[in-house]
Amino acid sequence: MLVNRNAAYTLAGAADKPAGRHFRLGLAVKLALAFIGLVSVVFVVSGALNMWLGYREAEHQAVQIQQEKARDAASRIEEFVSGIQLQIGWTTPPQWNALPLEQRRYDFIRLLREVPAISEIAEIDGAGKQQLMLSRTAPDSVGSGTDFATDPRFVEAEAKGVWFSPVQFRNQSEPYMTIAVAHAGHHAGVTVAEVNLKFIWDLISAMQVGRSGYAYVVDRHGRLIADPDLSLVLRDTDWSHKPQVAAALASLHGGAPPQGSRIVKSPSGARVLTVYAPVSRLDWVVFVELPLGEALAPVYASLYRMAALLALGLLLAAGLGTALARRMVVPIRRLQDGADRLGSGERGGPIEIRTGDEIEVLAERFNQMAARVRESHETLEAKVAARTEALQASEQTAREARLAAERALADLRHAQDRLVETQKLAALGQLTAGIAHEIKNPLNFVNNFAELSADLIDELNTALSAKETSLSDEARVEIEDLTRMLNANLAKIVEHGRRADSIVKNMLLHSRAGVGERRPANLNALVEEALNLAYHGARAATPDFNVTLRRDLDPAVGDLDLYPQELTRVLLNLFANGFYAVRERQQGSEAEYAPTLSVATRPLGGRVEIRVRDNGTGIPEAARAKIFDPFFTTKPAGEGTGLGLSLSHDIIVKQHGGSFAVETEPGAFTEFILTLPRAMAAADAGGRGVA
Repeated sequence: MLVNRNAAYTLAGAADKPAGRHFRLGLAVKLALAFIGLVSVVFVVSGALNMWLGYREAEHQAVQIQQEKARDAASRIEEFVSGIQLQIGWTTPPQWNALPLEQRRYDFIRLLREVPAISEIAEIDGAGKQQLMLSRTAPDSVGSGTDFATDPRFVEAEAKGVWFSPVQFRNQSEPYMTIAVAHAGHHAGVTVAEVNLKFIWDLISAMQVGRSGYAYVVDRHGRLIADPDLSLVLRDTDWSHKPQVAAALASLHGGAPPQGSRIVKSPSGARVLTVYAPVSRLDWVVFVELPLGEALAPVYASLYRMAALLALGLLLAAGLGTALARRMVVPIRRLQDGADRLGSGERGGPIEIRTGDEIEVLAERFNQMAARVRESHETLEAKVAARTEALQASEQTAREARLAAERALADLRHAQDRLVETQKLAALGQLTAGIAHEIKNPLNFVNNFAELSADLIDELNTALSAKETSLSDEARVEIEDLTRMLNANLAKIVEHGRRADSIVKNMLLHSRAGVGERRPANLNALVEEALNLAYHGARAATPDFNVTLRRDLDPAVGDLDLYPQELTRVLLNLFANGFYAVRERQQGSEAEYAPTLSVATRPLGGRVEIRVRDNGTGIPEAARAKIFDPFFTTKPAGEGTGLGLSLSHDIIVKQHGGSFAVETEPGAFTEFILTLPRAMAAADAGGRGVA
């Protein structure tokens, strides 16, 4: 019956392990979360790519449409001016000024009739004297002789053949421009026409750019010539300071390369997409602007579709994960029931599972194992019966066999106790690694989604500030307060999530076997991290435990060449022993006792010293020589394995080539002194490990 007792004891010990007290997630929840995470990543990456491509395509299409509008407006303005210049050409052929005055006056009247945009036309002879002037609003003038010899309309037209004046406003009403065309021949005179530019204002006002786009025209100096809002034009508005206007003028004058489009802010504060086209003959620039929200409307529609698909995908992933988990949970529970029956000694039938996958193979292996256990049990019973018959045959032989069996049983129980403790330590390490892995996935989700939520809140604030909404000022203030509070809360979540992630990483490192990686590491950082991890572990085991931590870490210690994972194990063991010692002394009758643990680092040239001191119970004199022996411990049975200081000694001395000393006074203090070389010797670099 010894096998059954040992099996029952092992199963009972596994059931009593602290794993049952930790929070666990069901298989259905895990698979659902895995599917949801996978679907979320795929949809987010795909949606982001589609958003970027959609944004580029929408911007490209909007820019093309606006450029066509701008070029069309510039072309029509040039055609308008060229048409007027062509009509004025009737009055500029050779020897036209030699015609009778009445004939020239008749040509001017015919020109005014056929070109309604010309409001006034005049003839200046080669000497700069005005000979004839006809107007729609003023009396005609014949032979006035007014001197225009120094006037730009005469000087520039004579020099260049044609001259276009800056835009002017008569009586703050409609815009006008002067066009002067020189006659054929040398100093033959100039025909000057005052042109009403209402056609340009009508053209710009009538332009349709999307639902809320608009166009405007500026001259070579950035002054507004035409705009849907005529009041801006009448105020002689200077828009040369606008970034898009400054860039266009610089390109027009050869100071910078031309740009296809720009995203700027309109006078109302809204972001707009702007393009321009030059009117080359007049050095004017036509701008066409469209609100960015309207230009990117297809991108926003794509975003809404992606959100709907993401929600649908998450629902499908959750349903699929749950359904798959249920198909796996039923056979796993059958295996669990079979294991419970085997552990309790029941002889049930084989477990029948027909899933056609690895779980079915596992059930077959389990049935084979159960059959072997039952066979071993029957064989053991037969041997016990035979031995009993032999003992009954000889009393003396029975007594000797009984004594031998009792001694063997005592040795076996002692070895079993040691084996159980060793298995507990190994299982605890596996459990720690498993728990750390289980915590790390949801913890990463918390951290990632907290940062993503913070970005979304920033985008919400940007969208609220960028768009014109009907929200009241009180609502905006309340929304801003709420988003600030959400940002602060998310910052706290990220901060504590990163702290928890650091703890989980240290748990994983502590639970792994082997010597880890040899590399340069900051000793003070390792000491600080191990101290925090040990303190939180002690607080988790005993919530009411308090101790004063004193740190004296010399920054001159710097980096050492060592095995960080193994050194962390040593520090965790020393800190845990210190916490145990001060807790034991705290439970005594000393009223004024204040538990304290201090750690200090000092540089010693080519070596570095670490001192860990506590004011706990100390180590008895008789035990000082044995504290580094394997399986020797001063703690009560069940509270220590006696392997911690032995392994720590091997890690420091054998693996790192350092020294390990202890100073203690019973009832007063214990101080461990570790000395490490800054660079390990070549012989130690082979990675001698401690199991």
